[in-house]
Amino acid sequence: MKRQTPQNRDLTARWAPQTQMVRAGTYRSELGEMAEAVYLTSGFAYETAEEAEARFEGTAEGFTYSRQSNPGLAMLEERMAVLEGADIGRATATGMAAMTASLLCQLKAGDHVVAARALFGSCRWLVDTLLPRFGIETTVIDGTDAGAWERAVKPNTRVFFTESPSNPTLEIVDLKTVADIAHSHGARLVVDNVFATPVLQKPMDLGADVVTYSTTKHIDGQGRCLGGMVLASRDFDEDHLFPYYRHTGCAMSPFNAWVMLKGLETLSLRVHAMCDGAEAIAGFLDGRVPGVRHPSLASFPQKALSDAQMTRGGTIVTFTLDGGRDQAFRFLNALEIMDISNNLGDSRSIATHPWSTTHKALAEEDRLALGITPGLIRLSIGLEAPRDLIKDIDRALAAAGL
Repeated sequence: MKRQTPQNRDLTARWAPQTQMVRAGTYRSELGEMAEAVYLTSGFAYETAEEAEARFEGTAEGFTYSRQSNPGLAMLEERMAVLEGADIGRATATGMAAMTASLLCQLKAGDHVVAARALFGSCRWLVDTLLPRFGIETTVIDGTDAGAWERAVKPNTRVFFTESPSNPTLEIVDLKTVADIAHSHGARLVVDNVFATPVLQKPMDLGADVVTYSTTKHIDGQGRCLGGMVLASRDFDEDHLFPYYRHTGCAMSPFNAWVMLKGLETLSLRVHAMCDGAEAIAGFLDGRVPGVRHPSLASFPQKALSDAQMTRGGTIVTFTLDGGRDQAFRFLNALEIMDISNNLGDSRSIATHPWSTTHKALAEEDRLALGITPGLIRLSIGLEAPRDLIKDIDRALAAAGL
């Protein structure tokens, strides 16, 4: 099926990112609605049998079934593609649906994947458990070591898979170097860009072939709906992604697509305000507690690389309490403003204990190897006044004995 692109891509690609987030891919019905409409329809009617045949053959533009595309999904996909610098986007039901689709659509039994060890817990499950079930070999390496990517390559290597910054320890992968290594061996680089968002980092500009998002996070940004996005070239979509997407039914719901469109309009404003707060809180914590990590800090071990790849350090701050799980829980339970949750990228600030929640499925030795200890705290900074958050954190640290 031909994709409906109501705006000229040459025009929208020249717009500033803030304009793209509000207007790229806009489609209006004959009613001329200002806000994007919600197209809650499973199927579409045709004027003639010949028109139906032409749409299914791909010789006529238009929609056939919302499992494949829908006007609302098409707007979101085009807007994200323009923003990312991709040819095509495919909106999925969840972030993990996007991660799974980006890998399974291009892999088969006998292929080999090299993955960074520092991935979201469910992404590690894909690499460690799901892919091997289908006869796909996987190797997990330290993603910050460029040489490790090269050493892990085999004749059947087809995909490199990473996220940067990583969840939750904020490891930075040299995406350009890793992309060059992948391409020199005929492999593709898939990047989970959730932490950075398209506001702060453009992996395709650094050589990535496929970029994935959990749009649940910053793109919705208000804790309302689940969603994901896979962004790629037109050839990759035609050869790999769209057939998988069409036949496995991983599409986002039309209502959730509408919510994501509304979230995109304020994405840049929110992310920069959240970065302001994260920088203030990281500065407050630095020296107050051990192991504070945020790319804005002079003490951040990969600051030069972060500065080269990202425009700002992001919305996540992590630190470690030496008292382990008990002290971490005392800190969390004493918070009055920040919520205890496992989400991130929300307008509300969130505190997470990765050891017992987001990365609990990993073996203990794997968590420790990643620096995920029982005392690690991940803060996702929202839109509250930084001074209020600092007071809340300071009070909770005191209650935890610090």
